[in-house]
Amino acid sequence: MKQTLIIKLSPTKAQHNVLLETMERFNEACNCIASKAFELKTANKIRLQQCVYQNIRKDFNLSAQLTIRAISKVCEAYKRDKKIQPIFKPHGAIVYDQRILSWKGLDKVSVLTLEGRQIIPIRIGNYQEARLDRIVRQTDLIYQDKTFYLACIVDAPEPPINNPDEFIGVDLGIKNIAFDSDGVQYSGNKVNALRKRYAKLRAKLQGKKTKSANRLLKKRKRKEARFARDINHVISKKIVGKAKDTGRGIALENLQGIRSRTVVRKSQRRQHNSWGFHQLRRFIEYKAKIIGVPIKLVDPKNTSRTCPECGCIDKHNRKTQSNFSCVNCGFSSIADYIAACNIASRAIVNLPNVAVNFG
Repeated sequence: MKQTLIIKLSPTKAQHNVLLETMERFNEACNCIASKAFELKTANKIRLQQCVYQNIRKDFNLSAQLTIRAISKVCEAYKRDKKIQPIFKPHGAIVYDQRILSWKGLDKVSVLTLEGRQIIPIRIGNYQEARLDRIVRQTDLIYQDKTFYLACIVDAPEPPINNPDEFIGVDLGIKNIAFDSDGVQYSGNKVNALRKRYAKLRAKLQGKKTKSANRLLKKRKRKEARFARDINHVISKKIVGKAKDTGRGIALENLQGIRSRTVVRKSQRRQHNSWGFHQLRRFIEYKAKIIGVPIKLVDPKNTSRTCPECGCIDKHNRKTQSNFSCVNCGFSSIADYIAACNIASRAIVNLPNVAVNFG
């Protein structure tokens, strides 16, 4: 499988300006190429290169390989939707390959710019350092919050997937972001309280409708995204670590299209639509694959309405969001825990499920 490592660059002021100018020129060239691709209605790299290569090199002063990378970027974007002409922002990523970017040990990198090669220091952590000895397939130069980063795509070794006899069932929900079949809840009231405070701050800023308020809204959006991503990383790491230590697999609900298939109260709509459940599931999937823990996706239908003791399925089994009480045998417990147990059971007995596709 492939992993993406994010590495921070520490350029001088002069190098920062050169990188920024190169990025802006590169994306200007991409827009020019995109107009030609849209005119010719083609996403064929060879045909497009024959039409634009010489003019792009001359008009934008790009090197041969940067021109090739710009053509490739346009073709990939145009293939996604041939009904519209792709538009590239001035600070969109530059795609580098091994010909125009090389590593100088673990503290510097050589990057091709409009002014030739620049040797730029990098800031690297222990996590990235331990993985940079792998084959680097592609490196993107990205610009965020006035800082340059390298997003390196590397090959990660895949250990053999074992065949466990038991699974940890994981229920993703609104009150608790996740609840597993061991009875452990992940996040919950503390996170929801913080999300509620963030929502109030957003509403207050949106009501002002000033330029400064809009700038703060963008800053707030990035901060909330980092917060959610961090929570999802922590939760996924705990779940996968537990499965590895206990020799079990992980069972998840197949929640594709869940937002369009479920109805919640008006007071829960923000929570229902704002959390990155897909991101959390992908985090669990890739972390599990790295260490050889199998993932099984199961049909989520009636997982929170089925009694694990007698098998009774009734919507009245769950009269409230948090409590489960079987109308047949009287068994009661926390609703999210019941759902997680049913998810685990479906994985074990091999009820209809969906195979995981890691892409």
